[in-house]
Amino acid sequence: MNGVRPTSGVQDVLALRQEVLARSEALRDVRAATDATAGAPAAPAGADFAATLGTALQQVSAVQKRSGDMQAAYERGEVTDIAQVMLARQEAGVAFEATLQVRNKLLSAYQDIMRMGS
Repeated sequence: MNGVRPTSGVQDVLALRQEVLARSEALRDVRAATDATAGAPAAPAGADFAATLGTALQQVSAVQKRSGDMQAAYERGEVTDIAQVMLARQEAGVAFEATLQVRNKLLSAYQDIMRMGS
C-alpha cells in the first residue's frame, strides 16, 4: 500500500454499511422468532383471521406513521441522519407494497371461490 489513509467519507460509508448489516441481522432475528411462533398449534380455521389481518394492517400503519414522523422531524432539522429517514421510508414502502400484494391475492382467491359456484 502507498500509505493513503481513508477519508472520513469512506469511514462514514463503512459505518453506514455496518449499521445496515446490524439492522438486517435484527430483522432476521425478528423473522426467526415469527417463524418459530408460526409453528405453534393453529387456532380453529377462521377464528383469528380477522384479528390477524387487523393486527398486520395496524403494524403497516405504524411503520408508515413512524416514517412520516421521521420525515417531518428531518424537515424541522431535529433528525440529521438522512440515511435513517430514507431507510424508514423504504421500510414503509415495502410494507405497503406487501400489503397490496396480500390484498391482491385475497381478492383473487375470493373471485376464484365465487366462480366455483357458477
